[in-house]
Amino acid sequence: MYIPTLDLPLMWESLPYLLSGLSYTVGIAVVSFLGGNVLGIMLTFLGMLENPIIRGFVRGYLSFLRGVPALVLLFLLYFGLPYQLSALSAAIICFTLTSSAFIGEIYRGSIAGVDRGQFDAAYALGLSFTKTMRLIILPQAFRISVPALSNVAMDLLKGTSLAAMITIPDIFQKAKIVGGRTFDYMSMYVLVAVIYWLLCILIEAGQKRLEQHFSKRFAANETVRQ
Repeated sequence: MYIPTLDLPLMWESLPYLLSGLSYTVGIAVVSFLGGNVLGIMLTFLGMLENPIIRGFVRGYLSFLRGVPALVLLFLLYFGLPYQLSALSAAIICFTLTSSAFIGEIYRGSIAGVDRGQFDAAYALGLSFTKTMRLIILPQAFRISVPALSNVAMDLLKGTSLAAMITIPDIFQKAKIVGGRTFDYMSMYVLVAVIYWLLCILIEAGQKRLEQHFSKRFAANETVRQ
């Protein structure tokens, strides 16, 4: 019976080549995450409007993008449109749209989790809705949403591996190339899995730092109020 083994020298020699695709992996993830946050916040505010048409559109948008596999949307953007998008543009648009649907739901739930008394106190002080959201509600909602946003960031980072399907030269595509050349896919896929894992560890570390920062800030604000 064949038992696959890891070729450690090959993994070490191939590491610089795989890491040369890191700029695509991280770049697509970061740009898509930032764009997803902007769209997600916009969707959250639109969903709070009283207009039933706009609210219906937002609900349909969120339902569709949360229910469609990212690979299907990626292929639709890259192969299905009548005009040709570049592979990089298609990947960024795809992951921005898919992440915005999940981020929009996260912000909606986080805003709903803020004590209603915060709204009432702000309005009693004469603050407008915009200032209330910007100065009081959104900072608290962001604190609540940090763990969920970090999960989206990790899923997004791992999901960028799908971009290899449309020839983006990211770390997964590089691993496929080396695996095809050496016929040792096991070693390459284990190596790329470790790289993704380490990147996710960095995101987890950032999440913990943000949580500690907000906890200290919240504790300081409570001390001032007392």
